[in-house]
Amino acid sequence: MKRTKQNRFSNHRKKKVAKSTQNHEQNQTAESGTEESVQLPRKKVRWEGNSESVAAAAGMENGSSEDDASTSKVKGRVAGAYYDSVRCIVYVLEDTQEDVHFDLTNMLLEQCNADVVLTSSKADDPFISVLQKFAEASGGVFQIRPHKEFTPHRGRDRLLSLRFLSELTTEDTGQCLSSDSNSGAEPRNAYEFMQKRKQAAGDPTMKRWNAAIRLANYASVESSLCISCLGALLDYLARERAAGDLDNDAGVEGLNISGIEVLTIDQVMHINADALFSLQIFENESHASIHSDKTKEGLSLFGILDNTRTPLGRSLLRTWLMRPSLSIPVIAARHDAIECFLHPENLAPASTLQTHLKGVKNIPRILGLLQSGKASVGDWQGLVKFTYHSAMIRDALAELHGGDQVEVVRKLVASLDIASFKDTGNAVNETIDWEESTNKNRICVRPYIDEELDQRKHVYAGLDSVLCKVAEQICQKIPVDYTASLNVVYFPQLGFLICVPMQEKWRSEEGINVLDGWSFQVSPDVVPALDMNLISRNRAIQVKDMDTHIGDLHPSIVDREIEIVQELLERILVCSEGMRHTCDVCAELDCLLAFAEASRAYNYCRPQISEDPIIDIDQGRHPLQEQVVDIFVPNNAQLLAGIGFGDSAEPQTEVDNPPMYSSIVLCTGANACGKSVYLKQVALIQYMAQVSNRSDFVPAVSATLGIVDKIFTRIQTRESVSKAQSAFMIDLNQVSLALRNCTAKSLILLDEFGKGTIPAGSITVDSYLSIDGTGLFCGVIKHLLNRGSQCPKVLAATHFHDVFQKDMLDPHKFPITFLHMQVLFTSSKGNLNPGDVSMSGDSKSTDHERLEPTSVVAPGEKITYLYRVSPGLSRNSHAAQCATMFGLPSRIAQRAQYVSKLLGDHELGQLLEEEMTAEEQENIKAAGIATYKFLAMDLTNDSHEKDIKPRLVEALGRAPHG
Repeated sequence: MKRTKQNRFSNHRKKKVAKSTQNHEQNQTAESGTEESVQLPRKKVRWEGNSESVAAAAGMENGSSEDDASTSKVKGRVAGAYYDSVRCIVYVLEDTQEDVHFDLTNMLLEQCNADVVLTSSKADDPFISVLQKFAEASGGVFQIRPHKEFTPHRGRDRLLSLRFLSELTTEDTGQCLSSDSNSGAEPRNAYEFMQKRKQAAGDPTMKRWNAAIRLANYASVESSLCISCLGALLDYLARERAAGDLDNDAGVEGLNISGIEVLTIDQVMHINADALFSLQIFENESHASIHSDKTKEGLSLFGILDNTRTPLGRSLLRTWLMRPSLSIPVIAARHDAIECFLHPENLAPASTLQTHLKGVKNIPRILGLLQSGKASVGDWQGLVKFTYHSAMIRDALAELHGGDQVEVVRKLVASLDIASFKDTGNAVNETIDWEESTNKNRICVRPYIDEELDQRKHVYAGLDSVLCKVAEQICQKIPVDYTASLNVVYFPQLGFLICVPMQEKWRSEEGINVLDGWSFQVSPDVVPALDMNLISRNRAIQVKDMDTHIGDLHPSIVDREIEIVQELLERILVCSEGMRHTCDVCAELDCLLAFAEASRAYNYCRPQISEDPIIDIDQGRHPLQEQVVDIFVPNNAQLLAGIGFGDSAEPQTEVDNPPMYSSIVLCTGANACGKSVYLKQVALIQYMAQVSNRSDFVPAVSATLGIVDKIFTRIQTRESVSKAQSAFMIDLNQVSLALRNCTAKSLILLDEFGKGTIPAGSITVDSYLSIDGTGLFCGVIKHLLNRGSQCPKVLAATHFHDVFQKDMLDPHKFPITFLHMQVLFTSSKGNLNPGDVSMSGDSKSTDHERLEPTSVVAPGEKITYLYRVSPGLSRNSHAAQCATMFGLPSRIAQRAQYVSKLLGDHELGQLLEEEMTAEEQENIKAAGIATYKFLAMDLTNDSHEKDIKPRLVEALGRAPHG
């Protein structure tokens, strides 16, 4: 790989003008630059070798792709794919934010330990260097492949060609091949030929459609970098297979791949894009102006925690939120830091630290600009401010009570080389003239730094008077009728010139009249911006003397200043590594101070991190919801992983009160009563407790939390015309992804899974269990319980009240915690209905048996949401009352409530009778009586065979016919 560095110095050229007749000076500025190219040595890359495990990685730190719009704005992200030849499984790492130290990339390489590493030719040089060092250290093969192999379109084509995705078995389709399809009869026409071909090889269009639908069941691979890596990996495997078996030309379709799984890093939590979106970890809002494509952070977890003062701190905080930590010791150490900053004696020092952190700019970026020669005056000032604020930060750290026990404080104190930083700041401040640099928009050197430079500047400053005198002398020697005025000007890199106004007679065919000894140089057409008409070069002795003794003065001044600044830069670069390390630790300190500030502002508490797979939250709150409501009602939550059927029915871990815990919590209640907020609240508290390697406090009175390795959600459905899937199919993909990848340490949220579909045929228990969303919901819950000790922690909310039956999710037999959200009803007279809201979830219920159905709400009653979680089930969603509250006409809501009651009581006949006449209703009633009489007849006795006809006549109530 070749890398080119551009070293640009912007030289602002100043033109000196002296007019002899008007004694007026004009100053203008032009800009030019020089460019240098440096070629680094080509990286050593090995292209040969076969292996059993292959990894493809793609990363673009500051790069972009011109041939694919989807990757044109990728910045600071990394993705990868890994093939395990033993299990024949491909693991994928979704697009993830990466830091400048490539921590995630190193963790991925160490965990996979691949024999062959592939990457794109357009990947950044630092990223390529990390991969190359790993391959050389492990003795593997590192290949830089052409960028065309890492395109999303090509990767998707390769994925949809995989056999296990495109071909469905008869078990999956529920169909059997007919005997006719296997018969040896010859096709009689082209249509039969095509049908027979489809039966043998399958319809290619249907195969791709099946693959596109099933792909989301295995991994969320919609991101461009991830699909690109998968395509490059599959191409490599196909080439290796073809090289080993020349007779096999099946390509990607012939690869022995049995599945795709999400690759999770051992040290960080796995959370996909759907979960991040559902939990509102990040929320981008568009700019108010339609003419701007900028975005800002909306109401999100990142938004309320982002109290950082430095650009590096903000970037690091986003990285932490993308990758919560799984290390208990590291989390505990960061908790200690936040607790130290929250100590009352440390409020003033912490505030001082944040004030001085605001002055710490992005020093790694500034150092890079200094090395490339592109640094502005503001960048140099940012470097000086860093040296000052670093000393002030050191003093503030010394004032922290108990700060010597905090890891981040010890690291920062060790990295602060105050003496070197102070010398650097003084050197820069003493060398650069800030006022002149700001005015001239380039780096200028102070006086008395370099004697030769001072002399040149002194001559340049007095050049105006010299030019005026020379102009007067020349004006006296030229003919009076030649020109009325002239200027002697100085152009950097051109020298000293004489400028005379353009006359009308010179615009004719005769052209410009040039005096003897003068040579024409440039016309107004060449320099249209100059306020002059003609420029000539005088060969008189005066101009020659100025060229000889004064020379091209301005470039020499600029060049000398560049040399002095370069010498200063070399002194600075000696401390560059220390400055970068100090900025990294300052960013970490900035994030922890931001967490402490948020914990103080929102009354967060320190969670207790346990090695047991437990969630025990006392008075937990939703960190975002409580920001937008006047009063937020806190709730408790208790879960323990590993409690399922069989031997795993007993808790695998001892707890203080085992009956209170279960692996699955099922929440019911009225519409819009807060079930979704409760589910998200528990997940967010768990998430905040593990935020990266620097853990945050949580919104609760107290919390005991185990480590969660993955979070899956089925909460919000993100539909798109680009997806060949309905909303229900997207929901199924989310649940399928969770079931395939969850472990005993995972957390799954299921909010109204199964909605959006109805049973086919009659509404029976069998139909529900076979095809309805209700059956799917029950099947998922039972599947998770059947995992026994490997059952993850599950929070579910549903409106399927028919599932709580003996043959389905029997509350008396299943190890499930049933909760409901309390509601209260107020009569039309303003009286509260007394009832046991904590048992049934309905304040009208007077039956203290928690699982009995509640009574129907009377007309005129109003519903009040209490947003309080209590044990037990709610048998009614109260959709009619909810619809009335949100603007639906009351007559429609009352009609819906009436129809729902009839359906629940199996009184469908009353709905049919509404459209019947009185005569038709009487006939229906008579037919019903006749049916009951017929069913009551005893037809088993042979002696009554002769009496059957009269008895039937009697049952029908008709007279016998002759």
